[in-house]
Amino acid sequence: MCMFNLEKLIWTESDFLEMGWHDSIIYSSFAKIDDYEFVLDLDYIFNRVKPELEGDSFNFWVSPVTMVFQNVSDIKVNIESQQGEIEVSDLLMESPELTPNGKYTSHIYRFECQQGSISLRATGFKMYVKQLPKFQSSYCLTLKDRNGITFVRECTAL
Repeated sequence: MCMFNLEKLIWTESDFLEMGWHDSIIYSSFAKIDDYEFVLDLDYIFNRVKPELEGDSFNFWVSPVTMVFQNVSDIKVNIESQQGEIEVSDLLMESPELTPNGKYTSHIYRFECQQGSISLRATGFKMYVKQLPKFQSSYCLTLKDRNGITFVRECTAL
């Protein structure tokens, strides 16, 4: 196993086309009303490693991240989960629209999940990597490995 070369610690909507959220696990969320933010704590898969031998399983480079959507409105959560797990199938960025002041463009960000959907309108996001990616056979981290559920916005393990 080699080290993973992480390009940067903060990713934004300008990186959207090179990112993917399939199989990411959402642990928690909250609306920071005074700052018009919607914040998610999730595991982000930076890379899927194809097995060398046929029949073997994929491995993954995974990090816990805090994803902060900015200038948020119209939050809709429609989730039904038997065990409480929320697994992302895809994140879509759609319906661009100028903000009322005409200075920014907002989009609808829609998480299509195995258990339903989460959508919101925002002018963008920042995704903060909290730990360097770990190489493992599972696409999600244990609570111990990710240092629990947190909304910190800096990398604590360099």
